[in-house]
Amino acid sequence: MEARKLVLTALLMGVVAVVTMMVNVPLPGVKGYVNMGDTVVLLSGLLFGPVMGAAAGGLGSALADLLLGYAYWAPWTLAIKGVEGLLAGWLMGRVNNKPALAAAPAGAVMVLGYFLAGTFLYGFGPALASLPGDLLQAGVSVGLCVILLRPLQKYLSL
Repeated sequence: MEARKLVLTALLMGVVAVVTMMVNVPLPGVKGYVNMGDTVVLLSGLLFGPVMGAAAGGLGSALADLLLGYAYWAPWTLAIKGVEGLLAGWLMGRVNNKPALAAAPAGAVMVLGYFLAGTFLYGFGPALASLPGDLLQAGVSVGLCVILLRPLQKYLSL
């Protein structure tokens, strides 16, 4: 990986971690939290492609889990948010640059991933109880991502 991409990826990981940590609401049932970091995860994939989306999403979000005291979620988050960023970037190249068609399925994968992880860790009931929070997180993040994408593309000259 060239130096510029490596630095940009590290910067995106940091932005994902900071945004995740700044806006988070605890979910008592599964001992997790709702956050806005997914907006940056999705934007990373849509703007810079699947590899940078996966790295920024997985590593940045897992770092936030570790720093916020949710270390038991970090491995799950690494995989789930990594796939979310990867999928957003991969789909963006296949849907004629229609960000909603790339971001929405990636957000849905995040919701499904946390539901399955929550079921495995805590059982069906608590995972089901956290589902509305995860759906809200995905919906808001997809919406913000779609709104912010074009101005960021112009600003970054992409």
